[in-house]
Amino acid sequence: MRYLFTCGGTAGHINPAVGVAQRLRELDPDCGILFVGAKGHMESELVPREGFDIELVEITNISRELNLEGLKHNINTAKNVISSTGEAKRIISRFKPDVVIGTGGYVCYPVLKAAHGMKIPTVVHESNAVPGLTTKMLSGTADRILVGFEESRQYYRHADRVIVTGTPVREEFRTVSKAQARAKLGIDPDKPLIVSVWGSLGAAFMNKTMVGFIEKALGNPFFSLIHSAGKSGYKTMISDMDKKNIINAKARGMEVREYIYDMPLVMAAADLVICRSGASTLSELCVLGKPAILVPSPNVTNNHQEKNARVLEKAGAAVLIPENEITPDKLLGSVSLLLSRPDTLDAMSAQMRGIGVSDATERIADIVLDLSKKSPQRH
Repeated sequence: MRYLFTCGGTAGHINPAVGVAQRLRELDPDCGILFVGAKGHMESELVPREGFDIELVEITNISRELNLEGLKHNINTAKNVISSTGEAKRIISRFKPDVVIGTGGYVCYPVLKAAHGMKIPTVVHESNAVPGLTTKMLSGTADRILVGFEESRQYYRHADRVIVTGTPVREEFRTVSKAQARAKLGIDPDKPLIVSVWGSLGAAFMNKTMVGFIEKALGNPFFSLIHSAGKSGYKTMISDMDKKNIINAKARGMEVREYIYDMPLVMAAADLVICRSGASTLSELCVLGKPAILVPSPNVTNNHQEKNARVLEKAGAAVLIPENEITPDKLLGSVSLLLSRPDTLDAMSAQMRGIGVSDATERIADIVLDLSKKSPQRH
């Protein structure tokens, strides 16, 4: 069997695809797997790291700006859609997949449309509570629409094609214990670990907040910290720390990284996670049962991150702080309060596990396998 995955733009789109691809490879070590991504985006780096081949096409997003620049951008995007759809057809013709699976990012549109036109079964997965533009555009033609939340059903006209699967996570998130992870990372056994991560690209505002947070925490470093500044924000954050004379932070238990490549290991070691509320991240928290302080990004379509976070807040699995209310003092106060209440953290952890769909990866893999039986490549 041969499976083609398409995804891109952020780790939140890439990681679910990788998780399902890993599962399919476990079930059938001889299967063929190929990814298609957008040129110039992080899938070109992350996918090969996981041992999968990837081909790249030229595709851009749709601008929502109602001005001349927005119009020019969208004209260029329209041209890219046409050319990338043609390139996708050529890739599909060469690879001959039995099923094509899209897990988010605008690269999914030309690839899944091309596959549908070639009568190859297609699957689109939407991890957020509210569907994004690409998912909406594909929902009329995809053979299966997979969603992360039961509440998401209401947004789709073709209810017979919608299946609630949860959002898959990579197998590595299930294989390392907290004790093993802390030992491997060399974490001080006498201090709780806070993991701070703001999406694969980082978040400028939250990086500035974390500079102040680290400065204040170093006055009484009763916990360890691993913070991911993001590739676009790392240098600026280090410069801001230097200006505040924050020196030897890592030696004192406060580590700032450009990107957390060993996320399953780092998350497993954590006692508390501070993060955005993208669906992929929340799924990882649920699988691991990690209590969280969530600061939803206000800069996303349909405010979907807050809607995701409200589900966890309502269940008592997380604390939600709007970005416009966050300060270094407030964040440190919330962290200090939670760490001083281990019973609360235990209860949050149990609720987090209860929300998650622990077998999301297996569910999606089973759906893909079932669809593969209908592939024209089999006949």
